Amino acid sequence: MNPALAHTPPHPWLLALQAGLDDLESALLQGDAEAVRLASACVQATLQQAPRTSEFTQAGSTLHAGMQRAAQRFGQLRHAVLRASAQSQRAVHSLLPQQAPATYGRQPGQVSATGGAGRAYLSA
Repeated sequence: MNPALAHTPPHPWLLALQAGLDDLESALLQGDAEAVRLASACVQATLQQAPRTSEFTQAGSTLHAGMQRAAQRFGQLRHAVLRASAQSQRAVHSLLPQQAPATYGRQPGQVSATGGAGRAYLSA
């Protein structure tokens, strides 16, 4: 890292983005769906206000490195959400297993092609 960049204060937009990611992480850890929705909307709004591309490439700018760190952090949060979702799905499937389809007989919502004859045969 360039020593001159180490003493440069972070760009205000990066500070806002980091604060939004902090709020999003906190909401995810608390499992608060409404707070996650609000924090996600805040991060989206912050991203919409991103500086011009030329500011990211200027010499002495901390934007490029800061954006890379923010992107990495956002990726980590995304993976955490995916893991939590998979765990939730496994828990739901263990508590409410899906019924195996019947070998014989009609499936729910399926119209019988044989009319009443099929029911008579199955009940015999």
